[in-house]
Amino acid sequence: MNKPALAIVVPCYNEREVLCETAKQLKEVLIALIGDGIISSNSKIVFVDDGSRDETWQLIENEKSRSEHISGVKLSRNFGHQGALLAGIHSAKLWYDCVITIDADLQDDIHVIRDFVIQYQKGSEIVYGVRKSRTTDSFFKRATAQAYYKFMRKLGIDLIYNHADFRLMSKRAVSVLEDFEERNMFLRGIVPMLGFKSEVVYYDRKERFAGETKYPLKKMLAFAFNGLTSFSIVPIRLVSIIGVLSFCLSFLTGVYALIQKLLGHTESGWTSIIISVWIIGGLMLMSVGLIGEYIGKIYWETKRRPAYIIEMDLTRDDGQK
Repeated sequence: MNKPALAIVVPCYNEREVLCETAKQLKEVLIALIGDGIISSNSKIVFVDDGSRDETWQLIENEKSRSEHISGVKLSRNFGHQGALLAGIHSAKLWYDCVITIDADLQDDIHVIRDFVIQYQKGSEIVYGVRKSRTTDSFFKRATAQAYYKFMRKLGIDLIYNHADFRLMSKRAVSVLEDFEERNMFLRGIVPMLGFKSEVVYYDRKERFAGETKYPLKKMLAFAFNGLTSFSIVPIRLVSIIGVLSFCLSFLTGVYALIQKLLGHTESGWTSIIISVWIIGGLMLMSVGLIGEYIGKIYWETKRRPAYIIEMDLTRDDGQK
């Protein structure tokens, strides 16, 4: 049986409350897989410190000193969740046959990692972890998430329903992912574009083990909007449609007003004028803001700034052993 070298990449940002428990549980899974002859003994857990302001990096170094199955990557500052994922994936690709990404909060079921590897051994280049249901979410979060996935699907954006960033990628898939040079990375949309053979593994999502979520409502909305504008120009086309409809409505209103004047039915007043000004002004500001969002993305892409900067990479030491 093929024994791939597996890297489990875990992005971390201020995760001191949960990191030690996460390391403990993931290490148990890793050692069990090694003991069963499913993966190579060179497999490791790679924690990526995304510019944490607490003791996260010190804890990672402590865990590494206690176990040969743990390594780490430290970013020079906070680059965001997607940047930390990319840093860990690209670093792990040098030494490992496949990479699994998982958040540090232990909400994803770590026991299905075994199923991920089995699917990889059967020939799948990408394995998606998909939630069976959203019963642990609030009604608002569940409703908005489902509406978002359906809306993105309507726009022609291929997202895996109820999939976040819990997935396995082969070395070949990661190599192709490196060819995507865009800086506004939205991995949930990019990975399905790779087109390799894929499989889905379903699991039940749990509550966060400890600490606070790093994705409050504000960040979730920003992340969702980034995904929308990164993969579709439909919103900017809607601006044009709204503009045409507004012009037609204004033209018809003008004809109606002219007819009323010719018939002598006009009355002095300002309510309709004020309403029209506010509606048209609001539409114009919204349209300019949406267009500006796309222009802003072009601005950042043309600068070619790195998606992340690594300050310290302990995986290089592991690979040279």
